Amino acid sequence: MTRGFPVARLYAYWRSSASWRVRIGLNLKNVPYEVVPVSLLKDGGEQKKPDYVAMAPMAQVPTLEWEEKGETMRLTQSLAILTLVDARCPAPPLLPEDALMRARVWEMAEIVNSGIQPLQNLSTMKAIEALGGDAKAFAAEAIAKGLFALEQLAARSPGAFCVGDRPSLADICLVPQMYNARRFGVSLDEVPTLVAVDARCAELSAFALAHPDVQPDAASAP
Repeated sequence: MTRGFPVARLYAYWRSSASWRVRIGLNLKNVPYEVVPVSLLKDGGEQKKPDYVAMAPMAQVPTLEWEEKGETMRLTQSLAILTLVDARCPAPPLLPEDALMRARVWEMAEIVNSGIQPLQNLSTMKAIEALGGDAKAFAAEAIAKGLFALEQLAARSPGAFCVGDRPSLADICLVPQMYNARRFGVSLDEVPTLVAVDARCAELSAFALAHPDVQPDAASAP
């Protein structure tokens, strides 16, 4: 067990935003982990295989797995995983001590987690395409709207990061979303605060080591 958390296995897809968040959090906490790739595209999606669904009933990544008191433990959903890791490994904290600032971090994290990411994930885009819609345009619009809202909140919060002067859960959620904004061709001209925060995060090793391009399944991804 390391700093309150055992060596873990992270079932993840290299370009999954939710998987990326957990990698950042584990890196910030110096929790050692092994990535177990789960392709969302190969063979119709490895996350839909019975063995994986038995671990993660929503058939989504990521899933964190570890051994504790002789029992295999598993947890899904990125923010739930990060909440547990933050509680067990308090330093550095992912949330401010001040109650209002902590709520502001959650406010920003949930804009990404609930207001943007579900509208641009693979299953949503496939459903839109099946209905004859323009999935990319739909996703780009959702991302632009969400990032504009985040910009207003981040611009009101003094500090180098989304809320304050150290990375928080808000920044962990922001960075993968900025990557997706660029993937979908969303203009970032109206979100200069977010661009600056994203650049600062990229300079930190915990964020750099979590980037999709350096994941073990990136090179072989379809």
